[in-house]
Amino acid sequence: MSTAVVEEKKTETKLNQLEQLKKFTKVVADTADFESIKQFKPQDATTNPSLVYAATQKQQYAHLIEEVLADRKNSGLSGHEQIEDICDHLLVQFGSDILEIVPGRVSTETDARLSFDVEGSINKARRLIQLYEEHKDSARTRVDQNRVNLGRT
Repeated sequence: MSTAVVEEKKTETKLNQLEQLKKFTKVVADTADFESIKQFKPQDATTNPSLVYAATQKQQYAHLIEEVLADRKNSGLSGHEQIEDICDHLLVQFGSDILEIVPGRVSTETDARLSFDVEGSINKARRLIQLYEEHKDSARTRVDQNRVNLGRT
């Protein structure tokens, strides 16, 4: 008489390293690439001028820079002030769009040259908060100020 042995198959799937990490910690994406954020599904995200610049070099984000440039065309600013204004609006545009993807917060980091300039950092933070508030009031999106962190790279 022979006895058949049947192996019990596990129905539980093996978690990849990212999913294992998510069980023990909060995952934060450090990028301005919306597709990467959607793919890896982090809780929060961080972005900064360098990451936004890298993203704007990709064709799928060209419309964002075009929108900001068109919007800021009649700002009345010129030179350095105009460039800084466009960069601030672009940071807020990316941050607002990231907030539509992540369930948690977005950290918008600013120019590293402000690292040792307390007054400059405070002024930049106030400016970005103002821009997030203005963006919140637009019909396109709703930005919860409690989901926005500001910092320096």
